[in-house]
Amino acid sequence: MLDFNAPEFLVVGIVALLVIGPKDLPKALRLLGKWIGRARGIARQFRTGMDTMIRESELSDMEKQWAAENERIMRDHPPVPALSAPMAALSEPAEPVMVEQPAFKSEPEPVAIEAPAPKPRKRKAPSTGDTLEAPKPAPRKPRAKAQS
Repeated sequence: MLDFNAPEFLVVGIVALLVIGPKDLPKALRLLGKWIGRARGIARQFRTGMDTMIRESELSDMEKQWAAENERIMRDHPPVPALSAPMAALSEPAEPVMVEQPAFKSEPEPVAIEAPAPKPRKRKAPSTGDTLEAPKPAPRKPRAKAQS
């Protein structure tokens, strides 16, 4: 593959400077950068496409292996038929057997307990030891509209 080291890059840079010239060198480097970006994008797209194809082929191979293993297991261990009732029991109608019904105890219904109403909060006055009711907020007065 390509192997560049620092002295080789220096030689290429000096040759590009002499051939292209200092005025057009930034434009040429910008164009080179665009082409390198496009090449990387195409390589990335190719790589993801190949990865997808490989993943799909591996999945199909795994599905084939699973199907073969499932077939082998089913061949080695066939399904057991369900047990059937004896034919004699089916041909003669059996009389119903009387069984004593269970007795259920009735439970008392739960009684709903009502919670007491909350008491109003009381607080101590800052200067005295008396208790006071919590102050109610004063009603708001509407603002006067500013006239212009």
